[in-house]
Amino acid sequence: MTSDDRPNRTTGPAGGPAQEQDAAADGRAVTEAALFEAFGGVRGMVETVLPGLLFVTIYTVNKDLHVSAIAALAVSLVLAVARLVRKDTVKHAFGGVFGVAFGVVFAMMTGNAKDFYLPGMLYTLGLGVAYIVTTLAGAPLIGLILGPVFKENLSWRTRNPGRKKAYAKASYAWGAILLAKCAILFPLYWWADTTHLGWVLIALKIPPFLLAVWLTWLFLAKAPAPIDVFAEMEAKEKAEEEAKARREREARENGVLDGVATDLAADITPQALTAEQQGRAPQHRG
Repeated sequence: MTSDDRPNRTTGPAGGPAQEQDAAADGRAVTEAALFEAFGGVRGMVETVLPGLLFVTIYTVNKDLHVSAIAALAVSLVLAVARLVRKDTVKHAFGGVFGVAFGVVFAMMTGNAKDFYLPGMLYTLGLGVAYIVTTLAGAPLIGLILGPVFKENLSWRTRNPGRKKAYAKASYAWGAILLAKCAILFPLYWWADTTHLGWVLIALKIPPFLLAVWLTWLFLAKAPAPIDVFAEMEAKEKAEEEAKARREREARENGVLDGVATDLAADITPQALTAEQQGRAPQHRG
């Protein structure tokens, strides 16, 4: 089938079903791209998983806390440097560096290899609680995270109630998934050994994350489109500049007209005075 044989989805009256489907598809694509950017995509997941995977692998083999910790920290630094060299977004890589560094410090201070995972587990617990609490407070955390990505900032809170509802659902989903993850990990922290805890934690890195991202995409894809506040500000600035230019142009035109009127008045006044003087002059008879 050639391109000419395929049905044209954009034909039909404005606002028809074809255009609505196209708009919905575009909205889903934008949502997918924004989520990919916000959460780092495949590379971000690799940067999140690799240091912990290296730590548990080395520790499983030789039970050496120092070598495992140094290797995990080294690979996280290499990932961050690679981001810098390529001039990519470094927030995910540096987030991994700080997370690994805290884990290394905890483990070195206590001498317990399981403490390498404790900062990340506490962070997950706090983040899960934050998703729930912020949603109950009327400012879902996922909306605060994704608002700038969608160029809507906080406009969804007051101007887009349907989108706020979607953010609330997504935040509840994130909170529930993270708290469920903590309900599995914390008992293992107390009762299991380091290798068992490490491998379970690695196994629980990607699937819950992908589930939360998929649910977020599902909720937002059905929500109203975001309000682009940046475009609104640009349009407002452009309108103000055009109004200013129009006022200046009118002022110049008025100034030219006033100048012409003044010149005409200056030319007419002496002639009028001369005629008036001639009319008032006494008539002498010869």
